[in-house]
Amino acid sequence: MTGKARRPNVLLITCDQWRGDCLSAAGHSVVKTPNADALAAEGVLFKRHYGGAAPCSPARACLYTGLYQMNNRVCRNGSPLDARHGNIALHARGLGYDPTLFGYTDVSLDPRLMSSGDPRLKSYEGVLPGFTVRQLLPEHQKQWLSWLKLHGIDTSAGSPDIHRPVDEEGDADAVTEAPPVYSKDHTPTAFLADEFIRWLGEQEQATPWFAHLSFISPHPPFIVPKPYNTLYDPADGPAFHRAESWRAEAQSHPYLAYDLGRQKRAKFRPGAAGRVHDWSEDDFRRIRAIYYGMISEVDAQLGRIWQAVKVSGAWDDTIIILTSDHAEMMGDHFMLGKGGYFDGSYHIPLIIRDPRHGKAAGTSIDRFTEAVDILPTLMDLLGETPKPHLDGCSLKPFLSGGTPASWRDAAHWEFDFRSIAGGEAEAHFGIASRQCNLAVIRTKKFKYVHFGGGLPPLLFNIETDPGELTNLATSPAHLSTRLEFAERLLAWRAEHLDQSLALAELTENGVVGHVSKAIRE
Repeated sequence: MTGKARRPNVLLITCDQWRGDCLSAAGHSVVKTPNADALAAEGVLFKRHYGGAAPCSPARACLYTGLYQMNNRVCRNGSPLDARHGNIALHARGLGYDPTLFGYTDVSLDPRLMSSGDPRLKSYEGVLPGFTVRQLLPEHQKQWLSWLKLHGIDTSAGSPDIHRPVDEEGDADAVTEAPPVYSKDHTPTAFLADEFIRWLGEQEQATPWFAHLSFISPHPPFIVPKPYNTLYDPADGPAFHRAESWRAEAQSHPYLAYDLGRQKRAKFRPGAAGRVHDWSEDDFRRIRAIYYGMISEVDAQLGRIWQAVKVSGAWDDTIIILTSDHAEMMGDHFMLGKGGYFDGSYHIPLIIRDPRHGKAAGTSIDRFTEAVDILPTLMDLLGETPKPHLDGCSLKPFLSGGTPASWRDAAHWEFDFRSIAGGEAEAHFGIASRQCNLAVIRTKKFKYVHFGGGLPPLLFNIETDPGELTNLATSPAHLSTRLEFAERLLAWRAEHLDQSLALAELTENGVVGHVSKAIRE
């Protein structure tokens, strides 16, 4: 069967740590992403799309399960994902697909289902249940390193040191645009693209496929081969959103002071010493230019993938979703990485192309969408009614050229900064693990951040203060606004508390309503 006689193929692509504003299709003044733009020209670009949590494991739990963090309870990298939850791979498998993974999913598996000696309990880089693994690429990157070795590249440095500049000459603290030892054809992105393209050539045209490409870039270490390392001038780009100094930033909120004090350069540039906030303006600009180059490197590999799908004859039968798990601060507020509450960590790209829904092709949506919307959208596009216990909503009406009768007027996300193993945050703030959290509600005008543990709230007027520099939470003139948003956040949480069984009732006639059942292979 081909065409309308069978289900479409599905290609889900995540690019780790990609900021939502870093798309030329979204109007970025510097970054050029012609292949992502080409996808947007045939699909729909969602300009106000936000991740549900950070870092990787919590963010992906929201994306994969369609549930907010308060329900999936993946709080940190290493927090197990409760096996009772369904997910995007299990749902697809239930429809007859064999969901195939290229890369990683960063899922800590439920320890209650494994013996105490299972080695999978020693890593947060487990595979989301339901996926068939074609090419795994965890943090140690050994699979990629062995591939490099076959291509004659010296891999003795291992990971992450292989990502250090070739002309470092012992001064790892200096930020340069020097490339790594590997070329543009041998990046981890190129490796996974090659593996997908090879797998694609094995697929039967009559059988629909489901592939998930999970690319590490533009996640740190921040380095990229020629020509991308010098593609962007560090002098170009928007002004950083930041106070006059990192010390002034630290004084704005206790959590921000804590986070700034913990950020180490070595996490972003292997071998570098010191703290991120001590890098100069020029250093941050050079790092940002490299980050832009990493995005262009990923975009070039996307072009190879689009071409391969076309050559295979599958382009007109393939739903493509391009997104990220979370974003990247990239110098804003003297920070790198993700976490906390700033937009820079949570505003991510989303482009969806369904060739059966061409009416809205080339349009952009300015409504708030969230990572939890991906699962119900995909199920809706595949002809299944989205499950009512999910926190997300289907985006299919936007793809069909319409507008839903009702839609959210705010984005929401959560961040949990507990440390069960080390207890750093707990000791620093003198609070319990279950109090180390924050929740955000963000409308077009205001953004409210509520903390646990008695930490003070934050309120920003995003329209007049897009850099989130002036906290209005203590302003008497904004007391009513703060109260309004605190109530809205409380109502949001009350509405979305776990509905797995709350939508069902046992009666004399049996079960009435919806019972969420985890899908098993």
